[in-house]
Amino acid sequence: MKKFGVRRASRPKSHKRVMAVATFAMIFAASSGVAQTHSDHLQKIDYAADAKALDQLVIENYAYEDHWPGGVLPESPQLAAERAAVHDHDSLLHYAEDRIASLADHHAITGSSFKDSWAIVPTYADLWISRRGSDYVIDAVKEGSPAAGAGVVAGDRLIAIGGVSTQQAVAGFWRRLGLPVTAERDDYAARVLAAGRRDRMRDLTVQHVGTQRHVTLPNLYMSQHDMPPLSVSHDRRGWSVIHFNNSLGDQATIASFDSAMATLQPRSPVVLDLTDTPSGGNTSVARAIMSWFVDRPRSYQVHQLPSEERETGIARQWIEQVLPRRGKFHQRLPVVEVGRWTGSMGEGIAIAFDAFGARVEGTPMAQLKGAVYDFALPSSGLVVKLPAERLYTVQGVPREKFVPHQGEQR
Repeated sequence: MKKFGVRRASRPKSHKRVMAVATFAMIFAASSGVAQTHSDHLQKIDYAADAKALDQLVIENYAYEDHWPGGVLPESPQLAAERAAVHDHDSLLHYAEDRIASLADHHAITGSSFKDSWAIVPTYADLWISRRGSDYVIDAVKEGSPAAGAGVVAGDRLIAIGGVSTQQAVAGFWRRLGLPVTAERDDYAARVLAAGRRDRMRDLTVQHVGTQRHVTLPNLYMSQHDMPPLSVSHDRRGWSVIHFNNSLGDQATIASFDSAMATLQPRSPVVLDLTDTPSGGNTSVARAIMSWFVDRPRSYQVHQLPSEERETGIARQWIEQVLPRRGKFHQRLPVVEVGRWTGSMGEGIAIAFDAFGARVEGTPMAQLKGAVYDFALPSSGLVVKLPAERLYTVQGVPREKFVPHQGEQR
């Protein structure tokens, strides 16, 4: 499973406790010289305790609790019963998937999954769905995807999923968790259901103008292809276009980008196409890209860590900067193209170039919340990935609310 843009949870307090437990265990094993068998180890895992620890971990570290109805972790008799029934790895993972789904946040996922788990959105989605009135409208279709190949276009309506009306399917998604449908949950579930389960085809009913039709589509786990980190072409204006192939988490992208930029004249126009970066990435790749366009340290993103304020009562905020690199400077700012499949670190690059004065154009992005940390549960080690930092533009706008210029510059 390809998912970038995560950080190790070195600062939030729950992770410190996990690391302390792990360190003590290693010291004890080394001093006693006792080699436990695999079965003995399994017998010592307290899966039930981890299910309870997961809830507390989310409460302590999730950065966007204000999105929860009433400001409290979503709970229901169904979730409580599922948590109480956890007794092994599979039941813990099932509960973790449902607990993470209760957040209705595409940037929160589990580190492991089942063969039939729901697809990760936006990485393995080709339709972006939004509820408008009584309709579920397809706002965007991923270029080159199964849905695009089947003729589905932006503006179509998603009428049914698996033969069940989209509204009923969404209601059923949340009914199983015992949670009411809200506007945020509505959109979240529609996108997840349209992306489908990882091990099977999708049966969708779409309506174009007045015509309905059924389409059977493979999920995106079935149609993955190896691609180079980036490709270079020229648009109708003759401008160089550098297209990133969902590679912002690949260190090889740095060398590829450096090579591409080295071929350009110092003031030649260049487009950075981030429309296929749904998996996000890491800041070292992002800063390497941005460094070509700065001649002094430039601030590009503001971070907040709510868990530290919860623990200490003292707020923490910092500004991240990009620095120039010797011998690598392009004298003209790029045009940056974005869309619904610009996610996480791609969104960070977009707001950075906007702060530098470059034109960022396209449609709204994936609007993924915050920066993701990895958290390991204390007994089983099961990993969940949660947005633990809030991110803002240098002007103080939440990154997920940033709006690019609509359409191409003329």
